[in-house]
Amino acid sequence: MSQTLRQSKIIDLIKQKGYLTIDELVAELDVTPQTIRRDLNQMAKRGEIERHHGGAGPASSTENTEYQTRKIQYHAEKQRIAQQVAAHIPDHSSLFINIGTTNETIAQALLERKGLKVVTNNLIVASILSAKPDFTVIIAGGEVRSRDGGIVGEATRDFVHQFKLDYGIIGISGIDDEGSLLDFDYQEVRIAQAIIANSRYVYLAADHSKFGRSAMVRLGNLEQCSALFTDQKPSDKLTTLMEQAQVQLYLC
Repeated sequence: MSQTLRQSKIIDLIKQKGYLTIDELVAELDVTPQTIRRDLNQMAKRGEIERHHGGAGPASSTENTEYQTRKIQYHAEKQRIAQQVAAHIPDHSSLFINIGTTNETIAQALLERKGLKVVTNNLIVASILSAKPDFTVIIAGGEVRSRDGGIVGEATRDFVHQFKLDYGIIGISGIDDEGSLLDFDYQEVRIAQAIIANSRYVYLAADHSKFGRSAMVRLGNLEQCSALFTDQKPSDKLTTLMEQAQVQLYLC
């Protein structure tokens, strides 16, 4: 069994059973304890699980992975997603872009477009896009988070409600099997909800690690999106839900 497949199996087992000891994982996967320890350490560093003495459990549902770690996680997958999203944004259109490392990658890909008008609550996205002379970039007002350049607060949400734009590009921390979109920050969620409400089309960009991941704040449901851009096919249950709600699926 390859390392990638084995680590994917570990995540599935932890989702099913919660905390598992190293001995239990050794018995399930028929590998050495040293191999399991190495896998768990790598996965914990990526924020996919929470490492405990003698075993591992689900990643925290109350606290997100540290920003610098998220920035380098699944970078190749995020780049593929970004290229597909950018390809579906017409020149001279208007769009919202919210907080998230995937959205920062999308901003870089959007530099190939022409004449975009962008409203964002992400200082990093604004910095990337403002380098293009034919773009109009509008930054939402509010409190700036030092850890990631995100802008949040009631003033930010009120600012977003002033606009009605063609596209809303949003990121997410987790998607459960019922299609609920989950995140960690209540203030950030309120702004994302405002973006969904004021966008004619909503594009959700999420790599495969977001499927089945827990977070404590509910943003909305996958049915509210026009399209999901991801790098691996979702579960059959999610795929059926998307088909019923006529949400387009783009595998990057």
